[in-house]
Amino acid sequence: MASRRTLSRRHLLRGTGVALSLPLLDCMRAAAAPSTFQPWASSAVVQPRMICCYVPNGVNILEWMPVDRGSEYTLSPTLEPLAAHRESFTLLSGLGHPASQGGHSGADTWLTAADLTATPGADYTNSQSIDQLVAAVHGPHTRFASLQLSDQSGTGSAGHSHTLSFDASGTPLPAENSPRRLFERLFVKDSAADRQATLERYAQRRSILDAVLGEAKSLHRRLGSTDRQKLDEYLGSVRSTEQSIERLASWIDRPKPEVPETDLQLASQPGNAHDRPMWIDVMLELCYLAFITDSTRVIAFEWSREAGGFGGGGENHHELSHHGGDAGMLSKLAVIDRFHVSRLARFLDMLTATEEADGTMLDRTTVLYGSGMNSGKGGEHSPKNLPLLVAGGRRLGLTHGQHLAFDPEGHPPLANLLLTLAQATGCEIEQFADATGTLTGLI
Repeated sequence: MASRRTLSRRHLLRGTGVALSLPLLDCMRAAAAPSTFQPWASSAVVQPRMICCYVPNGVNILEWMPVDRGSEYTLSPTLEPLAAHRESFTLLSGLGHPASQGGHSGADTWLTAADLTATPGADYTNSQSIDQLVAAVHGPHTRFASLQLSDQSGTGSAGHSHTLSFDASGTPLPAENSPRRLFERLFVKDSAADRQATLERYAQRRSILDAVLGEAKSLHRRLGSTDRQKLDEYLGSVRSTEQSIERLASWIDRPKPEVPETDLQLASQPGNAHDRPMWIDVMLELCYLAFITDSTRVIAFEWSREAGGFGGGGENHHELSHHGGDAGMLSKLAVIDRFHVSRLARFLDMLTATEEADGTMLDRTTVLYGSGMNSGKGGEHSPKNLPLLVAGGRRLGLTHGQHLAFDPEGHPPLANLLLTLAQATGCEIEQFADATGTLTGLI
């Protein structure tokens, strides 16, 4: 009997020289070896951290949402992979962004709470995301003020963003999707030539910014009040970019943390259905390493862009979100939801396994997980009653082990939750977007 051969989908595509979407065959599935990465025993860095993890297309809300509330609630079928962390997270239901338009713009507004159509004459206007307010506090102390990660690089398009992060002027911040590039950016030592080239690039950017500022100041005197306000917002963004360049330049000669790439599957590809489980795992491992080395304290990670994404077995996530109430499609959607929750559980395992001062890394790391869309009972893509949970941050004042259920028609704004998490992570702000205060029950 011939021996069974394990093949990767990439191998077959390269061999045939075509770009076809092959089905996930058994021989390919066998090659999806789980990660062997092990968390570090302890962390010497004791600082607040925040990571926001976004899944697109909503969830099968029927299997996500528990039937009861409070501290005695029963874990729903979708949330069962988190059973070991029950006392370390809070499930939230009923919340949404009142200004959101719904549909597949959920990622654009998840961390901003913006009304994208609020500006007359403009098709799209966003505002600053909560992670960037937190990054402004912690950024001066780390090599990277924040990290933006996604399954597609860049910023995407309006309403279908590849990033969760937006600066003070509402401009999207580009995301990284390559584990290899992210690892090199975080941990690979630059050569002397590389450092010199980087400094020259920074100098060129500063020169361009100086020229832009000079022309803008000259223009400012000739504008009306409305245009002046718009120009002031733009200049604020330019100055922020200038400050970012100065901060990066100050780190150029400081050595990066020494982190081996052992057991990190850095070749995993986000757009390859076969690689999907390994890609999510390695990106979360790199998030963990970025935190434990204090390379950054703020991460926004969009696991897939809206209207896209795969399940753990290569399933078409977007297609299943348009289930129309079909029982078979809902069942398949629930499988994808449990797959995602299982990867979150593994990340929480890593944070819990690492000791830090009088607790664990999870105790000082706030983890926001969820979606900006609810595919509902009929696949309607609603901005109401969003699937959300918050884990970690107990040493930062968060209370867990509960299901906080709010009225979907009369709930406090989701911005209340974002304000609460920002304050817990050390951001001393009293207002964010349409927040009416902090979220009752979480602190």
